Amino acid sequence: MDLDAVLQAAATGDRQAWNALVARYSGLVWSVARAHRLGDADAADVVQTTWLRLVEQLDRIRNPEGLGAWLATTARRECLRVLRVGQRHVLTDGFDLPDQQTDGALDARLLAGERDATLWRAFGQLGERCQTLLRVLVADPPPTYDEVGAALDMPVGSIGPTRARCLEQLRRRLAVAGMTVAPDDA
Repeated sequence: MDLDAVLQAAATGDRQAWNALVARYSGLVWSVARAHRLGDADAADVVQTTWLRLVEQLDRIRNPEGLGAWLATTARRECLRVLRVGQRHVLTDGFDLPDQQTDGALDARLLAGERDATLWRAFGQLGERCQTLLRVLVADPPPTYDEVGAALDMPVGSIGPTRARCLEQLRRRLAVAGMTVAPDDA
């Protein structure tokens, strides 16, 4: 993708070019919002505001290759603004009942739920920096290290080693919880 041409086309109102930008960077923007542990509504607001900021600045982008880092930084700043203002609480008076399942499907769902709960507990025991880094790194499509560095205000050279240490901490916590990873999966 010739990013410079796509940006220029999007700036002139080309919907296809805009859709290409959104498809390429949407995962990154969402991962930054999720990394800040925003609720669904606040995360959606951050994503929408980030894209709005890009629309406002499209004709001023001088370095197309830095667009991912620009979007990540803009999303991070929007997240911090939302966190300063305070998170929204959505109240509801109803709840969803699970669908009726067969015993086998129910057993599989229960086991998967227990596994997921154990994984999230172990993940929650990681430090804030590790949690944030790992959340951003799993965006789809995967962000570049420049984008991750911009999103987290982190030197690019420290991302890989920090990621490795965070994953090792997670593996140890899962082993303590009785979940092991087969050597072929590691």
